[in-house]
Amino acid sequence: MTRLPPMEFRGAVLDWSRPYLVGVVNTTPDSFSDGGRHLDPDAAVERALALAADGADLLDIGGESTRPGAEPVPAGEELARVLPVIERLAGRAGIPVLSIDTCKAEVARAALAAGAEVVNDVSGGLFAPTAAAAAEAGAAFVCGHVRGRRLDEVHAAAPPAFDELVAELAARLADLPVSLAGRIAVDPGLGFGKRTAQNLELLRRSGELSAALSCPVMVGPSRKRFLGELTGRPVDERDAATVGAALAAVRAGAQLIRVHEVRAVRDALRVYRAVHP
Repeated sequence: MTRLPPMEFRGAVLDWSRPYLVGVVNTTPDSFSDGGRHLDPDAAVERALALAADGADLLDIGGESTRPGAEPVPAGEELARVLPVIERLAGRAGIPVLSIDTCKAEVARAALAAGAEVVNDVSGGLFAPTAAAAAEAGAAFVCGHVRGRRLDEVHAAAPPAFDELVAELAARLADLPVSLAGRIAVDPGLGFGKRTAQNLELLRRSGELSAALSCPVMVGPSRKRFLGELTGRPVDERDAATVGAALAAVRAGAQLIRVHEVRAVRDALRVYRAVHP
């Protein structure tokens, strides 16, 4: 596989010599997994600090749920949820790279100005010019894969075949600002219009996706419905299944793993890498 160029941030360099862990910080009342637990900025900051202590390499802070049936959130409300958290974390000793999880360019710009260095957009810029905001700020961009122009369309869309997903992401990457070159990762969008069979194939072929698009791949299997379908477990009992999905993705070649609970995945990866250095 072609060696990927490193991504450099203010306090870290991701050189892809190992998998990197992205800790989820939801400042929302209605996220499918932990909605409401960290809506208060103090709770969100405490959660972020705990994830950092557990070994997160990035913290992905979001203020709008993207679960099926979630109500859209106005930009002003989303900003009110995420900005106090980013402002209190930015520049703090021991804090990993900060990422803003948003589909809104206005939110992306404000978060980057407050100290975030990555824009993670599940729509890959289809909903709004978030990639342009990242390019203007010299930030990195995570280009997610969805089909549709609104979340209700995304979750109702027909699941793509693997080759279709690769082609659609390639077309999306070709439309991104040239100045983002070397600062792009892709996310195949587990659960976003994909069924269990497609989610498993995307985990199994993460490395193929990275090779085909010549950029790092981030997968986010954490606590998702397909894990519940496989195990019969409710949302709050899927962390063990998440570890299994994370190891499978790393085995396949994924470079970034986005999870709610970092510690268990970090420990599992340490053992895995000791066996398979």
